[in-house]
Amino acid sequence: MINSYLSGGFLQHTLYPPANFAPQVFTLDNGVEVKHHDIGVVEISPPNPTKDIVISSGIHGDETAPIELVDNLVKDIVEGLFVPTERTLFIIAHPTAIHAYTRFIEENLNRLFAGENDHRNAECVLANRLQCHVKNFFSLSTMNTGETSRERWHFDLHSAIRDSKHYMFAVIPASSHATDIRPLASFLQCAEMDAMLLSRTPSSTFSWWSGEKFGALAATFEMGRVAPLYKNDMTEFEPLKQGLIALLSHKTYDASANSKPFDIYKVSRTITKTDDAFTLAFSNDAANFTFFKEGEALAEENGKEYVSEVGGEAVVFPNANVAVGQRACLLVKPFTPDFSRPLYVNVERDPGPIAAS
Repeated sequence: MINSYLSGGFLQHTLYPPANFAPQVFTLDNGVEVKHHDIGVVEISPPNPTKDIVISSGIHGDETAPIELVDNLVKDIVEGLFVPTERTLFIIAHPTAIHAYTRFIEENLNRLFAGENDHRNAECVLANRLQCHVKNFFSLSTMNTGETSRERWHFDLHSAIRDSKHYMFAVIPASSHATDIRPLASFLQCAEMDAMLLSRTPSSTFSWWSGEKFGALAATFEMGRVAPLYKNDMTEFEPLKQGLIALLSHKTYDASANSKPFDIYKVSRTITKTDDAFTLAFSNDAANFTFFKEGEALAEENGKEYVSEVGGEAVVFPNANVAVGQRACLLVKPFTPDFSRPLYVNVERDPGPIAAS
């Protein structure tokens, strides 16, 4: 059935869709409904789900391990290798950039999720279309029940363009919703992620949009390093795949059973590039989580110098070549939350047990 409806697989259909593509719906022998909404957008709908989960990939076309992981999960579901119990929307976002093996064509797609974009380029049009699909997906449960009775989750899967102290880590966006992220932290440990980073400011990323707009348990995942399509060692991501299968199948998992270290950070500051004169005081390809001692130089812009604060800070996603007005660097510090109490990631406040809304 996958050959007739998805032309040999989800990824292959996304990269080489028929010219006359039309949405398709079919039901697997196990009763799970598959809805092929759009090129690169497939919904899995089992009976009586308790969660609505979005798993997106391909926002940046050269970040290919997440794309292969999503393709493998859809293939396993359609071929009956596991039976999902949770309603899930799978996305392979940007086939044009995947073909070109580049992050984006004209504009960074992962900075365009803050509402309706004008149609100045293909990425803006694509961001609008993806937001529409996710909005429809999350809204359906509300329309059917009259209230939001199911948990909402969104994992936006990426790969890093640089080395990192933590090979696999998740960035949790700040939100004005009172969303306790402890279940998300438990999942990350179960999936053997290395670290979790708690944001403090709004952004315009895909995961932030789902968290802010719909109160979803949302995260941007960084999965290893970029590599050409089908050149990834997917065994590196098997614990994450098994964690996702457990989540999608409503299986219990015990995060304490994983003895792998799990580090937690909070963002201390965001450095924004406001002029083309902006420069970093270190190599542009410095590894994520490189630590700078108190007082060490970080960046300079038109005579304004940024230095590491008291106790030192580590840098994440440093990039002096971003567009003016975009984030040039995150600065983070270790953080130890009290998991016996709710953990909220609030906008412009330290993460902790006090909700912003």
